[in-house]
Amino acid sequence: MGLHPHRDKRVPLRHAAAHVTDGATVALGGGLSARLPMALVRELVRQRRRELHVVGSAHSIDVDLLVAAGAVRRCEESYVGFEQDLGLAPAYRAAAQAGTIEIAESCCVTMLTQLRAAEMGLPFLPVRGVRGSDILTLHPEYAQVTCPFTGEVLVAVPALRPDVALLHAPFGDRYGNLHLEQPYVLDERFAGASRVVVATVDRVVPTDEVVAAGVTIPAHLVAALAEVPFGAHPCSSYPNYAYDRAHLAEYAGAAQRGDDALVKYLRTYVYDAESEEDYRHAVGAARLRELSAWGESTQAWKELFR
Repeated sequence: MGLHPHRDKRVPLRHAAAHVTDGATVALGGGLSARLPMALVRELVRQRRRELHVVGSAHSIDVDLLVAAGAVRRCEESYVGFEQDLGLAPAYRAAAQAGTIEIAESCCVTMLTQLRAAEMGLPFLPVRGVRGSDILTLHPEYAQVTCPFTGEVLVAVPALRPDVALLHAPFGDRYGNLHLEQPYVLDERFAGASRVVVATVDRVVPTDEVVAAGVTIPAHLVAALAEVPFGAHPCSSYPNYAYDRAHLAEYAGAAQRGDDALVKYLRTYVYDAESEEDYRHAVGAARLRELSAWGESTQAWKELFR
């Protein structure tokens, strides 16, 4: 856990992403299609990061996009995919089958335990959940310990201290205090265990507003903050906007087809969109307004997911 003094931590997105260097272990906040740090992910792709070791709970387009762009060496997640809506993660699956990335499948509780060990300054903590599973074969760093009180044989998992945690919040203040809507997934633990925490927020607001809503991640854990409207798109950042099913389908289809289709997606939304302002322009202001209006009525959000 790095401690960062009280100061204005607002930086441009490219400077925030620069905390991630080639070969770093990068924790990705959020989960599935909610509150993923997509603006930071796109910026890592623009900056041509390589050999990353990504860790997280259950993720989708963030991991798949990094894999598609050739940024990932090792992936340590409990799940990567688009759930029943859009199916498996195409680039991740292809890379796993081809052996071009290392797969170290984990489970959420095990990773949570590893992060807690790091937060407590312990070298390891014991777990039960992975006993008897093939997960052990993917993690030679795990060991067995015998409880001195009961004689039970448990799995000892080492502390996990990511080099950088990338988080996205609906809003925060200029000092780095962040408010998250539940579920928090592993974001709190990533913030406490990682050496550096970098965050994006849809809006920078006065500190009083963050305090009134509730400070989920305190400022002293955050090294840098970038204000990026729609920074989680095409994923959701409630209550600000819903996830963009059509855009996720566009990406998943391009990644499934591969080659020219995937290159076209990356060119349109990442490489030629040299900033997040360009990205929002490519997505379209009208579409972003629709996503922001999800809460106006039951009919409004139903229409988004047809």
